[in-house]
Amino acid sequence: MQLFEPLKQQFSKDNYRASEAQSLAYLIAFGPSVFQTARLMLKYGIFRMLEESENGLTQHEIAMHTGLSEYAAKCLLESSLTTGTVLINLDNNCYTLSKVGWFLLNDQMLRVDIDFNHDVNYQGWFDLDKSLENGRPEGLKHFGNWPTIYEGLSQLPPQVQNSWFAFDHFYSDNSFDDALKIIFSGDAKTLLDVGGNTGRFALRVVEYNKDAHITICDLPQQLDMMRKNIAGHDGAERISGYGMNLLDHEQQFPTKRHYDIIWMSQFLDCFSELQIVDILERAAKIMDKDSRLFIMETLWDRQKYPTAAFALTQTSLYFTALANGNSKMYNTDDMTRLIRQANLQIETIHDNIGRGGHSIIVCKK
Repeated sequence: MQLFEPLKQQFSKDNYRASEAQSLAYLIAFGPSVFQTARLMLKYGIFRMLEESENGLTQHEIAMHTGLSEYAAKCLLESSLTTGTVLINLDNNCYTLSKVGWFLLNDQMLRVDIDFNHDVNYQGWFDLDKSLENGRPEGLKHFGNWPTIYEGLSQLPPQVQNSWFAFDHFYSDNSFDDALKIIFSGDAKTLLDVGGNTGRFALRVVEYNKDAHITICDLPQQLDMMRKNIAGHDGAERISGYGMNLLDHEQQFPTKRHYDIIWMSQFLDCFSELQIVDILERAAKIMDKDSRLFIMETLWDRQKYPTAAFALTQTSLYFTALANGNSKMYNTDDMTRLIRQANLQIETIHDNIGRGGHSIIVCKK
């Protein structure tokens, strides 16, 4: 399987004029200040004020409404003006919101991305070079001395934890409805959710299908968070946990129950290629001819638009510097190769799942 042709064409040609290429190069060079200015325009409510104003606002009015000094307001507005997030009316020196600013303000996905990049990634990316050179998440030491972010997830500062889960949940939650229809298009009743995190998907499963039982396989500390999260919800009695460190080759998947479906959602991107093959091989051991393995991932080459591929490949660097130092957002060729190395066959691939551009790869033994 090769790159989807539209993306292949997009990334095989240099379509920028010289002036456009230079502008983009400068935007990259000053990327940190551009990002922080946009974030603060959101934080101080300036974009919202401009959207709600009838004819725009002057610098003085913005300073008054926000409580910022004239100097602070001027710095933010001039940076935003040259970035293209606000416009100025030369007749009255009033600022208004541009199309770019509107998207930053109103696109929920962008707001989640901004919080994730600021709270989780920003300072850790300072050590991206060390992470790439050493194969370890060197930026994670900003938060603690864990080998991966997953061991420390329950101990992260509240705002960091909130932004991490908001990012993770936004992209997964938007795919659940489509995914459940595919999962239960047959007679599946028992599921093993590998890397089930806080149990949000498990709750949707038992709500969607009143006969379904689901076992969440994850780190013991994650299972503690899961049990707190599902307590009191309808169907919680049909959700169980199985503590397991997937990085420990000696630990095997549960075998007390036959699982119709093994579910891995936004999970394999948390591991290196060698680790993925090992995990898939262990999953295959508990499968029979009727079992199916569902892998849901945002494969960057299967996206409809280049912007989505851009966002996903940049997210790979979160895995490098903070998550684990050796995983990424994979493409179709990579994932296909790894599945085959684990002696599994791809039965079908479902694309365009949810807003996050997920694909579901259905595998059989």
